[in-house]
Amino acid sequence: MKRQRACIIGGTGFVGRHLLTRLRDAGYHCVVPTRRAFRHRDLRLYPDVELQEVTAATDYAGLFAGCSLVVNLAGILNESGGLTFQSVHVDLVRRIVAAAQAVGVPRLLHMSALHADAERGGSDYLRSKGEGEDIAHGAGLAVTSFRPSVIFGRGDSFFNRFRGLLDLAPGMVPLACPNAQFAPVWVDDVAQAMVRSIGDERTMGQRYDLCGPKVLTLEDLMAYTARTLGKRVWIIGLDDKRSELMAKLLGKLPGAPITLDNYRSMQTPSVCDEHNGLLQLGIHPTDIDTIVPTYLAG
Repeated sequence: MKRQRACIIGGTGFVGRHLLTRLRDAGYHCVVPTRRAFRHRDLRLYPDVELQEVTAATDYAGLFAGCSLVVNLAGILNESGGLTFQSVHVDLVRRIVAAAQAVGVPRLLHMSALHADAERGGSDYLRSKGEGEDIAHGAGLAVTSFRPSVIFGRGDSFFNRFRGLLDLAPGMVPLACPNAQFAPVWVDDVAQAMVRSIGDERTMGQRYDLCGPKVLTLEDLMAYTARTLGKRVWIIGLDDKRSELMAKLLGKLPGAPITLDNYRSMQTPSVCDEHNGLLQLGIHPTDIDTIVPTYLAG
């Protein structure tokens, strides 16, 4: 049977690689655009994955021609190298939506962020994510958005970043925003939720908050990482004023571990207020204890 064609924007990233496996299992031939195909040569070894070299001027309508599904996973946590929240979270969404409309793509899945809000978001990141989400839903397409808390799994930039900080720590770690709250969600649960929604008309037009089963503070998560690694470390939780100062100072460095906009984002608890979209989609959220030790300590 001929496979349906899907185009995954951001398919070379952490979530994208997990989603590709799910989509292939669901019968899709996946087209993955990238500006740096040489960095992702391993994807050419995946069956039913087609790596497409693109530029800033690439016609997205051409990429989407013949696709029954487009997935937008593009996102950045910090602005750098000419990439801004506006260009990635807003302008790119407009291009994707216009191209999907032009060639009649019947289904669009859009990755947003928990508590994204174009008007009331607490940071540039959350406001831009909210604006992009509204653009996707206002285009008359059959779109479903997903708004996860922090995503974990093998290859993540969350627990693995904590591990990197602990490897450098001389027995103590100063931690900004120690009381910031998260409900870490497993990447495979997120990918499963996205695939389950594709053929379900009830999900069209919906925006699903995705959370794991536990609400933990940033300090809890750092301490958990240390325990999992068998490290003894003194975590020094900074108060609000010192956290903001650290974000201002470190935010000026290349590859900053925290920026002022990250600080502002963390003032909004990254937890589900009412309904967890995973449960709505029939998925039991996976606990960090089940997954994180399998890759963090290895």
